[in-house]
Amino acid sequence: MGSASEPKRGCSATRANGSVPPGEQSSSGAHYHGNGKLWTELLPGGVIRARPEDVRADGSIEIKFPWWRAVRGRLTISGRRLDGQAEPLRAWIPDYGLTGFQSTAITFPTQGCWEVTGRAGDGRLTFVVRVVAPA
Repeated sequence: MGSASEPKRGCSATRANGSVPPGEQSSSGAHYHGNGKLWTELLPGGVIRARPEDVRADGSIEIKFPWWRAVRGRLTISGRRLDGQAEPLRAWIPDYGLTGFQSTAITFPTQGCWEVTGRAGDGRLTFVVRVVAPA
């Protein structure tokens, strides 16, 4: 039996759907994912391979995520681990106004399979990522 930080089963990570946010251009290197109201950029295959500098002193993993809003509203981000027990993720969301681009950082308490949901106005975008700690 694994510990709380070890995955218990596979993870069906979200693959970017290629929906390009307003003001951005489609490119072969971008992995945009969105729904006409909210967008973010995912890593290939939905897998985040954390680097040593992404790991905080408490062992959590902090990753920067860009967001775009076509709806008016403050962005909120919530999430939960799907393949084991962990505290909910934390999000740092500076004030970038009510629409357009929004820089953020998401702190995952552990590696594993995470469901992330962003909300702004009447927009909602949910995706699943696999977070892998450095070896």
